[in-house]
Amino acid sequence: CSTSCIEEVARTRFDEGRLTAQDRVLEALGDPTRLRIIHLLARHDSLCVCEIESAFDLGQPTISHHLRILRDAGIVTVERRGTWAYYALARPALKALVSDLLALV
Repeated sequence: CSTSCIEEVARTRFDEGRLTAQDRVLEALGDPTRLRIIHLLARHDSLCVCEIESAFDLGQPTISHHLRILRDAGIVTVERRGTWAYYALARPALKALVSDLLALV
């Protein structure tokens, strides 16, 4: 390695905001249950939390915990309809993540 090459690499600046957001999304997707929820939501426009729960052998508090993590990561949205919460995939957020990852190759 040349000194100029090392100095150039050392001056690299990262978009910390974007990397933090990507980290949050990738971390949320790293859990098998949350990844399955994403696959389920990808097949529907939106689902009530009770419908999501019916696809798993887990209790409502556990499903709600996973949905909160996905919502906090910006991967799903929630809409209240009376006493029910309907979740939908935030498709633009996932498309942006895929686009960012594809830009690396």
